[in-house]
Amino acid sequence: MKTVSTLLGVLMICMGGIWVLQGLNIAFLDSFMANDPQWAVYGAILALFGVGQVYWSATRPR
Repeated sequence: MKTVSTLLGVLMICMGGIWVLQGLNIAFLDSFMANDPQWAVYGAILALFGVGQVYWSATRPR
């Protein structure tokens, strides 16, 4: 389960990064999120939760 938890955190970080790039209109994708700063904030929050998930997974006892 530790591996699954870590992979979930990494997925959250990647998805949050994509949301930030789309919200700041840096990503190459054209979607409803493009050039909307609200999505950049949501992405940053999701990425922070992902970092927390990875940290928690790495430091919890077996």
